[in-house]
Amino acid sequence: MDLTARYLGLRLDNPFVLGASPLTGNLEQVRRLEDAGCAAIVMHSLFEEQITQTTVSSVDLTAPGSGGHFQHPSRADEFPLRPDEYLEQIRRIKAAVSIPVIGSLNGIGTGDWLRYAALIEQAGASALEVNAYYLSTDVHDSPTNVEHQIETLVQHLNRSVGIPIAVKLAPFHTALASLAGRLAAAGADGLVLFNRFYQPDIDVETLDVLPNLRLSTSGELLLRLRWLAILSERVPLSLAATGGVHTVLDGIKALLSGAHAVQMVSAVLQQGPQHFRTMVGGLRQWMTRHQLESIDAFRGIVSFARSTNPAYFERTGYLRVLQSWRHAIPSQDHGPMTG
Repeated sequence: MDLTARYLGLRLDNPFVLGASPLTGNLEQVRRLEDAGCAAIVMHSLFEEQITQTTVSSVDLTAPGSGGHFQHPSRADEFPLRPDEYLEQIRRIKAAVSIPVIGSLNGIGTGDWLRYAALIEQAGASALEVNAYYLSTDVHDSPTNVEHQIETLVQHLNRSVGIPIAVKLAPFHTALASLAGRLAAAGADGLVLFNRFYQPDIDVETLDVLPNLRLSTSGELLLRLRWLAILSERVPLSLAATGGVHTVLDGIKALLSGAHAVQMVSAVLQQGPQHFRTMVGGLRQWMTRHQLESIDAFRGIVSFARSTNPAYFERTGYLRVLQSWRHAIPSQDHGPMTG
């Protein structure tokens, strides 16, 4: 039985990958992840703001436009590693394990901070994941402008590095399939679906806005499955699922929808590195039960391109669900319900 997968041109022993997380800060933890069956490691992100703060210390970063997209400077101690330490950590991890190490940049601008893409490649990263996190709050900002910034970012990166580039996107784009095709044309090699937003909460007693970190659940997976299925075999990109993969069945569903790789973070934080062993063993058992000899034998088999019911990925699927609800609600013999 062949569990190997191809993602961003990299050969993986299996499709299960550690997503960007703090777990890459500890070498012993990284070794345990490899021993448990983790097929590749995505580094935690190096932020545009962090690099800008480090390299532009003489500029008033609170002044409009002085820091590009960096309008609210953070303290240096809010980041786990300085940029130079980040590069050194990649080198140390590469020396400690034999699985691919994928660097990660988080930002949207096209300034001097992007030189770290080449430095990440020089440090030994096998690929680069760029988290194009940008929450547009300007009422005059257009969707075209937002998407153009991401395309321009990919073009800059494609010119500066020779390693594969994966773009981690949010699901909130007007025409996501079109954007995916344009990112491929701009030089992207893959997409990671989707970025999770850590949305703030409100303390109703102190009236403070509070940070709100919540781990994912399997309930978040459905959105990822839908877009994996829509994009699979329709854009020339490697696809990775991230967010909502906790069980073996979650991982299998992502592969059936067309994922080339399946990233996990929350489940590993909860279950420990051994969760990769559980995922690989469960996948092997499922493939044995269904007499499947390789990942390629079933990857994307329920995608839009190959599904016998592609309508369920489009608006007609929404209408069918509403019809199902109508039939599921018992008829009322006593007239309309009143509140």
